Amino acid sequence: MLNKIKSAVKATFPAPEVQAHCDGPCGVYDPASARIAAEAALSMTKKILALETPAPGNKEAMVAYHNTLSRYVAIKEEQAHIAKEELLVLWTDYFKPQHLEAYPDLHDTFWKAAKLCSATKVGVSLEDATALMDAIENIHNIFWATKNRDVTYYTAS
Repeated sequence: MLNKIKSAVKATFPAPEVQAHCDGPCGVYDPASARIAAEAALSMTKKILALETPAPGNKEAMVAYHNTLSRYVAIKEEQAHIAKEELLVLWTDYFKPQHLEAYPDLHDTFWKAAKLCSATKVGVSLEDATALMDAIENIHNIFWATKNRDVTYYTAS
């Protein structure tokens, strides 16, 4: 009986065919948030490297130095972690097998970018932070190339 009602409702009110290229509505995924977080981590790395150690014996200056350094480190680590989370969501939720066919090194690209997030988080390396920015730019280019293709990957009717 339930099947008859269901069939009658479907016949009376047919649902239009819908299409989506990803798990969420368009506009939900964008590598910009990863780039912004990575830029903040890069900026903090530069600030840490530029900090001048105060003269020994100047307790007030030493306290200010350690306070500033710890704040820069906390921000750098937080932002590198945010960049990693944003990349991982993009990797696992937006990109589909069809994208991997077009970009066979996609998994390696994301894996290396995630590793650079970790390296930027735990170290103070201008080289790692800059390499992270380059990796995110590469991902940005891949993302927009796939997004602008206007290819349908899922069809539900």
